[in-house]
Amino acid sequence: MATRRRIATVVTAVAAVVLTVPLMVSCDEVDKAIDCAELAVDISQDIDDLQRAVTDSAENPRQADKALDELDRDIDKLGDKTDNADVEKAVKHLDQAVENVSTAIKNDKNPDLSPVGDAAKELTNVCTPG
Repeated sequence: MATRRRIATVVTAVAAVVLTVPLMVSCDEVDKAIDCAELAVDISQDIDDLQRAVTDSAENPRQADKALDELDRDIDKLGDKTDNADVEKAVKHLDQAVENVSTAIKNDKNPDLSPVGDAAKELTNVCTPG
């Protein structure tokens, strides 16, 4: 009888571990998705700030630089927090689009912000849990 009880206890413990591990993995994935989504929101706000700054650049030319700096910081944060290949790819696209805007501003040209918006949409899509 004691042997059956020990076997039942071991089986119950193993079953609990087997059932709990997928939940922990799922929670970890949800946490990553939430972090990604929160940073995607920050980046979206940064892009809005950048669009306003570019529009108002005649009044305050330094504002675009500040917006670009903030956007770069948030992109770096997201890049540091992820090991997901799709997110990394979207971050690379966004980073390149922001670099192109920065180069245009430095060369006193009107930057094309549409690639930044496209890259932000790509990022939002990969950050959204499926």
